[in-house]
Amino acid sequence: MTLPPSPGRVERYIEDQLAGGPLHFTLIDPDKSRGAKAAEVSRGAVALGSHAILLGGSTGISREVMGEAARAIKSAVSIPAIIFPEGPGSLTPDADAVLFMSLLNSRNLDLVIRTHARSSSTVRRMSLEAIPMGYLVIAPGMRVGEVGAVDPVPRDDLASATGYALAAELLGMHFVYLEAGSGAPSPVPTEMVRAVREAVRVPLIVGGGIRSGPDAKALLGAGADILVTGTITEEEGLGASFHAILEEVRHARRR
Repeated sequence: MTLPPSPGRVERYIEDQLAGGPLHFTLIDPDKSRGAKAAEVSRGAVALGSHAILLGGSTGISREVMGEAARAIKSAVSIPAIIFPEGPGSLTPDADAVLFMSLLNSRNLDLVIRTHARSSSTVRRMSLEAIPMGYLVIAPGMRVGEVGAVDPVPRDDLASATGYALAAELLGMHFVYLEAGSGAPSPVPTEMVRAVREAVRVPLIVGGGIRSGPDAKALLGAGADILVTGTITEEEGLGASFHAILEEVRHARRR
């Protein structure tokens, strides 16, 4: 019998870092922060304690633009550059890994599994480390909910959120990501984060609407393992809000 492959280098790095407490990932949109700017943001984020760079955000990011950003980031910092994909056209071998994610509550089967089937040989050919992840959009969902043809999980529907998350784990996915949507007016409710954290054994990522230290503190207290922020750096740069979010992550890791 052939055993499934063991976690790759990037996933082992995340696991090792999680042993010391919760983490922070900085999301950079390569269309908005081209090569040199992406490297600059990455250097600042790492200096403040961010643990990985996610590359994604816009629709229609080209392989060339994604590759340019990945190369610039890898020349500037030592933490992983991970593709947060919006489609197979943005895959590049210049990144360290790709979140091989299923949009669990999409009505579009392409985003649940069909695109994965079409792009899997490309991922293997590029020698990209694939990190299996269940991606669940919570209301309001924002642009990702629209583009992803999502039925957003209502913010008070804890049973649906935990059901999706546990199903993702039982299907073999290594991470669960709760997404309120880029630019959401508020993050995923702490009650939902706590319920999902209690239901699953895999690491829990939370993103969307995280704009302040108190937001970060509440989500970390509810059990989030990894926080992702992107809009805050696009709007304010590595300013006071970003500093406050990273301080809460550092504080949680010291406990």
